[in-house]
Amino acid sequence: MAFTNEQLERYSRHIILKEIGAKGQKKLLNAKVLIIGAGGLGAPAALYLAAAGVGTIGIVDADEVDLSNLQRQVIHTTNDIGKKKVESAAETMRAINPDITVNTYYQYVTSENILDLIKDYDFILDGTDNFPAKFLINDACVMAGKPFSHAGIIRFKGQLTTIIPGESPCYRCIFKNPPPKDAVPTCKQAGVIGAMGGVIGSLQAMEAVKFITGVGELLTGYLLTYDALKMEFHKIKLPPRGKGCAVCSDEPTITELIDYEQAVCEWKPGE
Repeated sequence: MAFTNEQLERYSRHIILKEIGAKGQKKLLNAKVLIIGAGGLGAPAALYLAAAGVGTIGIVDADEVDLSNLQRQVIHTTNDIGKKKVESAAETMRAINPDITVNTYYQYVTSENILDLIKDYDFILDGTDNFPAKFLINDACVMAGKPFSHAGIIRFKGQLTTIIPGESPCYRCIFKNPPPKDAVPTCKQAGVIGAMGGVIGSLQAMEAVKFITGVGELLTGYLLTYDALKMEFHKIKLPPRGKGCAVCSDEPTITELIDYEQAVCEWKPGE
């Protein structure tokens, strides 16, 4: 595959990096990444992956843009209010980089559709904001052998890790089961500083780029936490993969996907 003159200019800052170069940029152009949630985390991640030239980007969300989203979901504008988030996001991504293909999925992720959604993608980004979805994404990716980035944000704090099934501990190795309903507030209930999505969502995009190009060290085996008020990052070593885990151990007890009950405060993908 030869670069066009326009591609050479567009991706010149990547190509001059010895860690990326032309070979790495070609890997990005041939890669497929799925983002679940076009909200606070998915918005900045989608922008940077589109700009980086990830060749095919899928985006899943079942919500429409509303005014309260715009404080943090920077892929949407005031003119997009009422529009499907996947359509709004796709329009912005294509405007940034017409070189890429954007696939949109206007739907919730469930135990019945998630395996079909993720099957054609190389890397998955979890941009959701509720425990049922996070456990579902983890279990599906582990069962399908799909590497993915987990992240979460609330108030002034965020966290993320990268999970490679069969190699690193999964989300259930850290948190065995979803907390009781209403035990932990959502961002809708507790609030979140807008720029937190930018910080953590951009780090998710960076993990995807590193995975695709094979450069650097991924956050496998570690949980990175960020406290914006104290301006502190902490990298926490996680327990070994599979030890007593119901999903990724050598003898899993969970072998079918589970749709856990949603919180009373209804969650919409991307909030």
